[in-house]
Amino acid sequence: MDRRGFNRRVLLGGAAAATSLSAVSGSAGAADRSQAVQAATAPAGGQVKHIRLYAEKLPDGQMGYGLEKGRATVPGPLIELNEGDTLHIEFTNTMDVAASLHVHGLDYEISSDGTKTNRSDVEPGGTRTYTWRTHAPGRRSDGTWRAGSAGYWHYHDHVVGTEHGTGGIRGGLYGPVIVRRKGDVLPDATHTIVFNDMTINNQAPHSGPNFEATVGDRVEFVMITHGEYYHTFHMHGHRWADNRTGMLTGPDDPSRVVDNKIVGPADSFGFQVIAGEGVGAGAWMYHCHVQSHSDMGMVGLFLVKKADGTIPGYDPHEHTGTAGETAEHEH
Repeated sequence: MDRRGFNRRVLLGGAAAATSLSAVSGSAGAADRSQAVQAATAPAGGQVKHIRLYAEKLPDGQMGYGLEKGRATVPGPLIELNEGDTLHIEFTNTMDVAASLHVHGLDYEISSDGTKTNRSDVEPGGTRTYTWRTHAPGRRSDGTWRAGSAGYWHYHDHVVGTEHGTGGIRGGLYGPVIVRRKGDVLPDATHTIVFNDMTINNQAPHSGPNFEATVGDRVEFVMITHGEYYHTFHMHGHRWADNRTGMLTGPDDPSRVVDNKIVGPADSFGFQVIAGEGVGAGAWMYHCHVQSHSDMGMVGLFLVKKADGTIPGYDPHEHTGTAGETAEHEH
């Protein structure tokens, strides 16, 4: 699959960590990547794309979305588009309760809203096509400015449990959406972190998930919040710009650089970091900085390795977090 097309990067390995690995980096190490003259960037959009998505029940009362039957994950698969793309999703509900697909940040008609209010949900065993569209920024006919679709967004159920999908979201029916603008810098890997009530990616307290990288990797994080609580997302040793991409556009970009951000239910944002930049390898913690929340287990690790694969001072046997699996992006 061409890098410019729809990205199915988490199909094979995303499970609890919703992790993806792009083909931009291939098997090259940080030293090889440092020789690159310019980072890979997103192309112009305008393609019409089609995928299948399934809602499935998982063990322990959880639910997930998957791009193949029997491959549902929590969070669901990363959906990546470019401004101007249109995506048709053939959605099949394999569960014994009605379910749906509702997206934030993109354009859709009322028939693709994914709610019972307008009968755009899917009964058990049923299939429905949802259509999402994106657009580039530009002027309206009255001369006012319309923002583009580019950003870090998300999708989720809006039906299970209540007409707002409370049961579906608690159970794991949610996933990330990235819309790129032409020229946006592409990462070596993308990871999704969801604060859902008092869990991270619906995992048990103090169990991660953990994410791995090598010093020099360009790593992207999509951060989403669901549930009843406000949180503060903090990552040790790394920081980002508080803007659309999480990166400064140049020396005159006035965006504030942060390492801590307050997030509430249905918030989403994203950013890229160069793993270990200025700080080196290590087991770098990320967590909710509401003290009682971190004490109760809302914590994981960003495991940044040296080129030889070692992590200074880190003993994996002392940590219970689950390492995020990765799936290579197909050409």
